[in-house]
Amino acid sequence: MPTKSRVMAKILVVDDEPDALELVGFNLKAAGYEVVTADDGTDALKKARQHAPDLILLDVMLPEVDGLEVCKLLRRDPATSQIPVIMLTAKAAEIDRVLGLELGADDYMTKPFSPRELVLRVKNLLRRRTDSEEKPDQFNVGDLFIDVPRHLVTVARKRIDLTATEFKLLTTLVSRRGRVQSREQLLRDVWEYDNIIDTRTVDTHMRRLREKLGLACRYLDTVRGVGYRFVEN
Repeated sequence: MPTKSRVMAKILVVDDEPDALELVGFNLKAAGYEVVTADDGTDALKKARQHAPDLILLDVMLPEVDGLEVCKLLRRDPATSQIPVIMLTAKAAEIDRVLGLELGADDYMTKPFSPRELVLRVKNLLRRRTDSEEKPDQFNVGDLFIDVPRHLVTVARKRIDLTATEFKLLTTLVSRRGRVQSREQLLRDVWEYDNIIDTRTVDTHMRRLREKLGLACRYLDTVRGVGYRFVEN
């Protein structure tokens, strides 16, 4: 289904296998999305800037510039840094999954995957940017300022660039300040997974979020063996 914010969300699908491009493109179009394709990393970067897609499905194993490098370059470019990225790969090793998340990917799927599950992941990730969950428009805690409608975070008046997932993780925690959120709960509320998967996904994103927040990371408290909470002192 399209997102609430526009009639038809645009998805950039990047894969060097024609069959994979055709399969993913067919299922996304059937779900109501506009699809743009690229078959290598260089073309992916070009089309990401040219088409400003709402989401990118990015295969890791690409010729010349691989998907991990593409993800890193997307996050460095202000024009593409906020675009949600789901990485697709035949690699099942944990180190590849973690590295993709460390470089800024919002989600990760290992081939072969269910087209139905892929469409569900796309839908959920797009919805994160438009579903306010009745949160206040702004949060101001010490030197940390969050403007939800503008997707803006500053620490000591310096802007902090967060991915869509990092932003929702932060706003979820701050809106429930003082209350411990288990990893399983965060997977349901931030990633919107019905079935619990690897909870280390939460830990990886929390580590990246803390690194980006700098001194303001003191507001993010780890409750050993349970999860995380936002504290004000």
